[in-house]
Amino acid sequence: MTTELIDVLDENGILTGEVLPRKEVHKKGLWHRAIVVAIVNEKNEILLQQRSENKEKNAGMWDISVAGHISAGQDALSAAAREINEEVNVLLGYRTEIKDFRYMYCFRKEQKFSDDFIERQFYDFFILRTSGVDDKTLCFQKEEVQAVKFVDLSALQKMVENKEIVERPEIYQILTSFLFRF
Repeated sequence: MTTELIDVLDENGILTGEVLPRKEVHKKGLWHRAIVVAIVNEKNEILLQQRSENKEKNAGMWDISVAGHISAGQDALSAAAREINEEVNVLLGYRTEIKDFRYMYCFRKEQKFSDDFIERQFYDFFILRTSGVDDKTLCFQKEEVQAVKFVDLSALQKMVENKEIVERPEIYQILTSFLFRF
């Protein structure tokens, strides 16, 4: 397994020039970038993934379609496409392309999970509209994801209320506004 290297940022999201392994970035609680992507089908349903029980944080919980770190030297769009193609892929050779993403906005979040795991991230949030994708035809990376499903907006809101989904209020609020327009 290769060590994932991450660009370290300052508190304003500016590159510091330092590149460190992901584990060290979290241990020291350094600022870095990540992506979050909501995959929305033609029925206006959002693809959710159930995180693997082996994950460091939020194990076994439902989460937005795809989330992941931006590797050192990589841009957010490339990271979004890479994460989707790694974690959740469609059978029959479907591949996600950068031109398919809609950038929504960036937000920052700090969370302490333990003394050795502090998250300080700038998230770039994208929506990927797709059609002809059925959650029964998806394959996914078993080390990362244990199940996937499409849900409508009301089901998503119930999951948020019942705390069945990773806490991402910034994402759900923007996603709700976006989906109401269609």
